Formats: sequence, C-alpha cells, structure tokens
Amino acid sequence: MVKRSATKRTMKNGAAKTDGTLKEFERRDLGGDIEAGGSAILVRPQMMTSIRLDPALIKRLRQRAARLGVGYQTLLKMIVTKHADDEL
Repeated sequence: MVKRSATKRTMKNGAAKTDGTLKEFERRDLGGDIEAGGSAILVRPQMMTSIRLDPALIKRLRQRAARLGVGYQTLLKMIVTKHADDEL
C-alpha cells in the first residue's frame, strides 16, 4: 500500500523515493505495457503467509534485492514463483 501525502507519494516503508515506475503510473496506466514487456509477474489475489528464515539469508536477500531495486519480500516472491515447479 502506498502512503499518500499532499505534496509527494512515498513507498510503504515511509522513505521518500523518486521511482520512475511510480511516476509513470501516476501519469498513465501501464498495466498492459508491463504485462506485455514481461517485466513483472502479476499475481492476484494474494494470501498472507509467514515463514521463518535465517537472519543471514534475509541479509543476503536484502542485498540482492537492493541491487535489483526491489524489496526483499518481492525478490523472495519472484524466486519462489520462478522455481515453484522445479524438480527437487
């Protein structure tokens, strides 16, 4: 959920960020463009869940997510989605 303010929009963690994608969404609807470009996996509806992870793993996920410009939970969802049907 995005917090709204009178002058600018901020990401859910409260930190003010200039996000190009957010600006484009404010300017126009990009739903079809993003889906056609294959740059995102749209999953709806979603269900809340919890999982216990080693703090060292969370640190690694946060570092990799920062390099990709996404949150670590988003990165985790991307990884799980990509490998959900892989053989173990």
